[in-house]
Amino acid sequence: MPVLSSEIDTHSDNFKANNDFMQSAIDEFRDVEKKVVEKELAATEKFLKRKKLLPRERLNRLLDAGTPFLEVMALAGYKMHDDKDGSGAGGGIIAGIGYVSGVRCMVVVNNCAIKGGTISPAGLDKSLRIQEIVKENKLPVVSLSESGGANLNYATDIFVKGAKAFANQARMSAMGLPQITVVHGSATAGGAYQPGLSDWVVLVRGKATMYLAGPPLLKAATGEVATDEELGGAEMHAQVAGTAEYLAEDDADGIRIAREIVKNLSWNDHLSDSSVLKSKLYAAPKFSTDELMGVVPADSKQPYDVREILARISDGSEFLDFKNDFDAQTVCGRIKIEGHAVGIIGNNGPITAAGAAKAAQFIQLCEQSSTPLLFIHNTTGFMVGTQSEQDGVIKHGSKMIQAVANTTVPKISINVGGSYGAGNYAMCGRGLDPTFIFAWPNSRTAVMGGPQAGKVLRIVTEAKHLKMGKVADPKMLDMIETATAQKLDAGSTSLFGTARIWDDGIIDPKDTRRILGYCLSICSEAKARTLNGSKFGVARL
Repeated sequence: MPVLSSEIDTHSDNFKANNDFMQSAIDEFRDVEKKVVEKELAATEKFLKRKKLLPRERLNRLLDAGTPFLEVMALAGYKMHDDKDGSGAGGGIIAGIGYVSGVRCMVVVNNCAIKGGTISPAGLDKSLRIQEIVKENKLPVVSLSESGGANLNYATDIFVKGAKAFANQARMSAMGLPQITVVHGSATAGGAYQPGLSDWVVLVRGKATMYLAGPPLLKAATGEVATDEELGGAEMHAQVAGTAEYLAEDDADGIRIAREIVKNLSWNDHLSDSSVLKSKLYAAPKFSTDELMGVVPADSKQPYDVREILARISDGSEFLDFKNDFDAQTVCGRIKIEGHAVGIIGNNGPITAAGAAKAAQFIQLCEQSSTPLLFIHNTTGFMVGTQSEQDGVIKHGSKMIQAVANTTVPKISINVGGSYGAGNYAMCGRGLDPTFIFAWPNSRTAVMGGPQAGKVLRIVTEAKHLKMGKVADPKMLDMIETATAQKLDAGSTSLFGTARIWDDGIIDPKDTRRILGYCLSICSEAKARTLNGSKFGVARL
C-alpha cells in the first residue's frame, strides 16, 4: 500500500504548543484517576484489620502478570450524584478486559474501599455497558464481589432499570458465556442475585455473606432472630443451600480458585481461527506515536489532516485512500493496525453530501469484505447552507447513518477533537452502538459549539421580542448568549462525557495504536469463536 508522509514540523513552536495543550488535558484526567486511587488507599488500615485485600490488590492477583489490561469507563459518574470532588468516580466498580489464566476475560471488581462499593445510577449504567461489551465480544466474566448494593439515596433511579442487569446475566449464561464470581464480603438483597445468577460461585469462609434480608431486616419483618452465618454465611451456602460451588479460606485463595476455574474452561481450545496466536510480525509506523500529542491543533478552528494521525497508528504508515478526488473532507481508506485490517473514516472538515455518499459506499464495501471500521471524529457536523441542502445533504446523510447503523462489522470510534451535531451520529457516536468508543482528553461532544448555541438563542430571543412589537434589551441578550455558551461548553468536555458513559474511557493519545490493536484483537477473537449456547442459562438444581 502507499506509505504516508508527514507535513508536520515536530520541532516547531506550533507543534510544541499543541503538545503542551494536550499534556495539560492528560494531566487533568490522570489527576482524577489518581484521586480515586488515593481514596481507595486511605482504607488500607481498615482492610488490613479485616484481613482482606484492597480491590485493586484483588484485581492484580487475578490478572496474569505482565499481560495487557484495558480498563473501561474508569471515570463513570465523575462529579455526579454524591461524588462531590471526583474521588468517587468509577461508579463503585473497577472493570476492564484482561487475561486470566491465559484467557481474555471481562473482569469486574466492586470498589468496596469507597462507600462500601455501593452502586450509583452511573454504576448501574456502567454495569449495563460492561454486559453489552461482554455479549458482543463473547467474553467470559470474572467478578470479585463485595458491595453494599444499590446506593439507597438513588434507589428510585436504580430499582426498575436494575432488573436489566440480572436479565443480561441470565441471557449471557444461555449464550454460553461463563460467569465466575468470588464473593469476598456482603452480598445483600439484589446484590445477592449477581453471584446467584453466575455460573460458578466461590465464597470466602467467615467473610462472605449472601441473603435477601440481613438480620436487622429479618427481625423487623418477621421477628425471627438469626446470625449472619446462619442466615447467609459461606459455609451454609456451600454445605446446605448449595448456592456456592467452592469455599475459599481468604481473599487470595478465592482468587486462586477463580483462576483455576477459568483455566479449566478449555476456552481457547476450539477456536477455528488463529486469532489468539496471531503473528506479531508487522511493521511499526514510520512516525512515532508520541507525536500524536501535537498533531491535533489546540485551537479547534485550525484545520489539520487526519492522515497525520493515520501515519502514526498504521502498520508501516501505509494507507490506501478511497475516492479522495470525489470528496476530500471525509477521508476513507484502508490501513492495518498490529496486523489487523481496518477501514477508516475520518474528518478533514464538515460532512458534505458527497462525503456522506462516499462514506456510505465505503462502509458497504467494508461490510462486504468483513473489515472492521474505525471512525476518527473531528467534525463540526454536516455542511449547512443553500447549496448543501440542494445537493441533498439530508438524503445522503441519511444514507450514511443507515450504513453506520446497519453494518454488522465491528465499529470502533475515537473522538480526537470535536464531535458535533448529527456528525456525531454519522461518525458512530455512542447512540449508533460502536463496539468500543474512546475519547482523547482534549475532545468535545455536543449538539453544537457553545458560541454557536449562544448566538442561536440570542437571535431567537430577539426575533420573539420583535414579533411582540418590542425591542429586546441588549444586556439581556448578551447575558443569554454568554450563559448559553458557557453551559454548552461546560457540558461538552471529555470529562463531562466520560462521566455519563458517552465513551468507554478517556485515553492518552500516545496509547491510541496499542489500544486499537488490542480492541481489534478482541473483535477478531469474537468472530472466530463459536459458543455452545442453549435456551436457558445454567441453574443450580
